[in-house]
Amino acid sequence: MAHGISAHGLGIGAQRAGARGARAPRIRNLRATGRVAAIDLVWDPAPWEPLVDHYAVYAARGRSPETGPRDLLATTPYPHLTHAVLGPAAVTWNYRVLAVVDSGERGDPERVSATTTASYATGRPLAVVGSFDHKGLEFALSPAGSANYLAAFPDGVDYRYGASTPGTDWPYLHPGPSDSWAGRRNHTFTLRFPLEAAPAADLGFALWMTDTHATAPGRAVLAVNGAEIATIPFARGATKGSLEGDATRPGNPLKPSFVELPLPAGALVAGENVLTLEKTEGSWHAYDAIGVFAPR
Repeated sequence: MAHGISAHGLGIGAQRAGARGARAPRIRNLRATGRVAAIDLVWDPAPWEPLVDHYAVYAARGRSPETGPRDLLATTPYPHLTHAVLGPAAVTWNYRVLAVVDSGERGDPERVSATTTASYATGRPLAVVGSFDHKGLEFALSPAGSANYLAAFPDGVDYRYGASTPGTDWPYLHPGPSDSWAGRRNHTFTLRFPLEAAPAADLGFALWMTDTHATAPGRAVLAVNGAEIATIPFARGATKGSLEGDATRPGNPLKPSFVELPLPAGALVAGENVLTLEKTEGSWHAYDAIGVFAPR
């Protein structure tokens, strides 16, 4: 199955000493919590005897998963797993989780279901750069052209929605002051978009990344029409997004992340609006998509 997953130490090592032939325990207290584009699974650790070699997690949509190769999502030695890269829409996944001991004996599975949270990106688009698809291949310089950033974007980005295009006017990497290849300075990306009227309710801001720097993901200041809205801290990624941009590829090393927050209606006006994202700390983040949305 080509689903995104996140779990530390997925490789299962050599068989450990333990109670050979002992019956595998049943998973207990299995829980699943949905969030934007991901579902977090967690369960109680198995007792020490018999010694569990790993847990097997099976997943399916629209039906109960089978505990066979077709629906195997992942194996993990840890009592938790994140099923990620699930898209912006609210979707329901069904799971079965079971323990496997050293002898190969499999325990009885436990079942659980969860639904992801719908992203702001499912709203009515007012200004969007890129597609919310866990890929950044549509952007300028993607997937590995960061060395050309300063030549192509010496003054950052000034993007006009409806006139500019991602492939030439918005680079896949947004550098920060820690990046020597981008001059070790702040970089501001500007998104200009019109509104026929000032909104009566808050709008939604969605910023999706295919990856971020692993040790210095940094922070950025989000502003609208000169008014600061938020300082955004970025999650640590895998530092692989500077070289590839498809987080849906099976076995890819990327660690996608997301920032979604409301844009106050009072900060927006009829006519042109100017949204800026200034990277003020740390290193780069790699874009999946960025946009402003109204509720449907």
